[in-house]
Amino acid sequence: MLRKNPSGHTPTVSEKAYVDPTAIICGKVFIEDYVYVGPYAVIRADELNEDGDMSPIIIGSHSNIQDGVVIHSKSGAGVVIGSHTSIAHRAIVHGPCEVASRVFIGFNSVLFNCVIGEGCVIRYNAVVDGITLPPALYIPSCEHVGPNSDLNTFTKVDLSSLQFSEDVAATNVRLVEGYSRLRNEF
Repeated sequence: MLRKNPSGHTPTVSEKAYVDPTAIICGKVFIEDYVYVGPYAVIRADELNEDGDMSPIIIGSHSNIQDGVVIHSKSGAGVVIGSHTSIAHRAIVHGPCEVASRVFIGFNSVLFNCVIGEGCVIRYNAVVDGITLPPALYIPSCEHVGPNSDLNTFTKVDLSSLQFSEDVAATNVRLVEGYSRLRNEF
């Protein structure tokens, strides 16, 4: 469901994207080509900053926002999700936040006030808060990474994690294509 926010912004969704009918997209949101937004996802840009404005939430092409994901921007802060990025089931991405391209965010993970470098893999139930992650960093499951974390203790993304991330992104692009063919059947 696409909704206008109280300040009058309406979502812009590419005709080449697929948004499940149970998902809620509200406000100043831009969804690019071949993005898959799964059931019960919520993408909401509706809070204003001190100047009465807001930055958008942008979902880059070929990315997927899976079932139950919440993306929200606090006090008008922006959220940018790069292309070919996967945000897995029930993850929370809370702005301000910037997630580069070819990133994998695992189930139930939480991102807030952070920058995630290109090619990072963040496994399930991890929290990343108040920090910038360099490209291709691997964050194991259940880790809490913040301003006082020593990033040198984490490894680079290995080949199998990279392949898994690429496979998830490709699978969800195929879902966009499949569900798009079904649109006229409902």
